[in-house]
Amino acid sequence: MNYICHSFRNAETIFNNDNRYTYLWDELKSTIEGITDEEIIEHFSANPSSSMKSISDAINKLIDSRLHNLGWNRQSPIFNNPDYISGNVWSLDFAKDEISIEVAFNHSGAIAWNLIKPVLASELNHVEKAIQTSAGVIITATDAMREAGNFDSAIGTYEKYLKYLIPLRNMLTVPIMLIGIVPPDSFRINSDTRSVEMIN
Repeated sequence: MNYICHSFRNAETIFNNDNRYTYLWDELKSTIEGITDEEIIEHFSANPSSSMKSISDAINKLIDSRLHNLGWNRQSPIFNNPDYISGNVWSLDFAKDEISIEVAFNHSGAIAWNLIKPVLASELNHVEKAIQTSAGVIITATDAMREAGNFDSAIGTYEKYLKYLIPLRNMLTVPIMLIGIVPPDSFRINSDTRSVEMIN
């Protein structure tokens, strides 16, 4: 897959030059770049759910399997307290060493919370921590990908996340890399038939 990035609080410089992050950043980039259009189509077409309309589930599963194989912890709790370990509210999609990741194809109402989670995982807290990262990555779809992949129109896209970074800047105290997945080169999802349409 192809993507664009926005570096918040010098995330790009840190990820590319600090040995605590470079191998993690390389693993994440190779994971995303290694996902092919053919794999997305295969996962999308194999899904038996008649309600499946976008390629978000296919992308989620492909990222999940690759990162898990590289030793990333999936659904990693932020806190080590029984009051804060149930559900995905207090957990990260993935975490490993210094970096926490949210794969965010959900409703735009969750944008602020998705941005705050890496901060909770990285800063000291009154609640006992289960993990301690120091930077975050948010993976989401661009506006163009939302349309091409037939994502729900209400999802929080890369462009919306960019707008949230400005008023939340003083609250977001850790480096965050925002990744926007761009449309596939070879296909689109027909919004009416929910089927794959190849691009000549």
